[in-house]
Amino acid sequence: MSVWNPDNIKDVAESVGISALSEDVLQALSSDVEYRLSQVLEEAMKFMRHSKRTLLTTQDVSQALRVLDVEPLYGYESTRPLRFEEASIGPGQPLFYVEDEEVDFEKLINLPLPKVPREISFTAHWLAVEGVQPSIPQNPTTADSRNQELLPKGPGANSNLAAISGNDNVTVKPLVKHILSKELQLYFEKICSAFLDESNEEYRIAALASLRTDPGLHQLVPYLVQFVAEKVTHNLKNLFVLTQMMHLTSAMLENDSLNIDPYASSLVPPVLTCLIGSRLGTESTRLAHFPLRALSASLLGLIAKKYSKSSHTLKPRLARTCLKHFLDPTKPFGSHYGAIMGLQSFDGKEVVRALVVPNLAEYGTLLQEAIEGGGGGGDAAGMKREELRRDEAGMVVGAILGALGSLEEDYVGGLGVNGTGGDGREEEMLKSKVSEKIGPFLAGRIVGLGRPRLMKAIVEA
Repeated sequence: MSVWNPDNIKDVAESVGISALSEDVLQALSSDVEYRLSQVLEEAMKFMRHSKRTLLTTQDVSQALRVLDVEPLYGYESTRPLRFEEASIGPGQPLFYVEDEEVDFEKLINLPLPKVPREISFTAHWLAVEGVQPSIPQNPTTADSRNQELLPKGPGANSNLAAISGNDNVTVKPLVKHILSKELQLYFEKICSAFLDESNEEYRIAALASLRTDPGLHQLVPYLVQFVAEKVTHNLKNLFVLTQMMHLTSAMLENDSLNIDPYASSLVPPVLTCLIGSRLGTESTRLAHFPLRALSASLLGLIAKKYSKSSHTLKPRLARTCLKHFLDPTKPFGSHYGAIMGLQSFDGKEVVRALVVPNLAEYGTLLQEAIEGGGGGGDAAGMKREELRRDEAGMVVGAILGALGSLEEDYVGGLGVNGTGGDGREEEMLKSKVSEKIGPFLAGRIVGLGRPRLMKAIVEA
């Protein structure tokens, strides 16, 4: 038994010229109409609930018809509610109709013409780029968002009292919410704990391998960058943590599926800290920080090489920073070592030829004083400091010789008789030129290597 009245089906059939319908057909059509109507209403109710409304509108019904691939009804897209009137056509047979508003044509004709509407146009803009909201007119300004954040929160919060007290219950939140899945949160915690676990090397190696190859870690990049910066800032005396943070940075840079470009400027400060920091590690570690500086130099060169195209001032700024620390005699030799290694990592020969070689004559005297200087005042502590300073200066000398050695690779000039630089007079002249170029102390080290090709490359640099 159908709830839908079969007489309605019969009336519609007669309106289209079908006069004879059996009772079975009427019942079947009534059941089908009832099913279709309930289906449309169910879909319309879904649109209503997803719109957070409790009143069903004609728009919901139209959307439901579109979803069900049925031609939608026309003429009911109105912002004002429809008014239905009741008319009686007989006993017990009420008829409902939509009331039409009467229009006075004289008033309608005399009304002023409306303004010409603007042409329809579409524009696209970014809501957020890599989690950062751009400052454009289409997006809410920072001040608007901050005003919303400064509102007092919690039950019973009074805005007037909060304003008088200076907003004591202010909470700062990011402008754009960055939601991580539970899996990524767990992965991030495991990665961080693996890099800080000094006792489990296998755990660290697995974490490094995962960071180098996993393609689905892009959402974690800002968190990893912040983690590196935080650990480097608060663990300058812990060489293990600093080294692991550089390995973590190296793994992120080697992962081709990660877009590190927007975070390159944020990665540079912790790498520079490990490269030219004045005090890394403790006194007991002595020269253990030099491998960390060498690793940081390779990372700095990789960052400059990969991201200098998107930031044209990146490489000049890095070179300027390293040169400044190299020429500062008040900095320890560890900073000088890192600066030289950093300069060498920027396109090698050209930077060494332009920035390092012209300053070696004056810098050589500083090295000579440290290596060949007197004792440290006679006491044991002074002698220990002098010995450490001498060892650090020796490391700097090795870095300079390595940087100068890069000039020999592309040298194409002649070497004189028998490939040794010619006769004794020519050899002495060559030594004199090298001494004038880089100073007598470093020239003596170069001559002691017995590489005339390197000497000629230095003279012509």
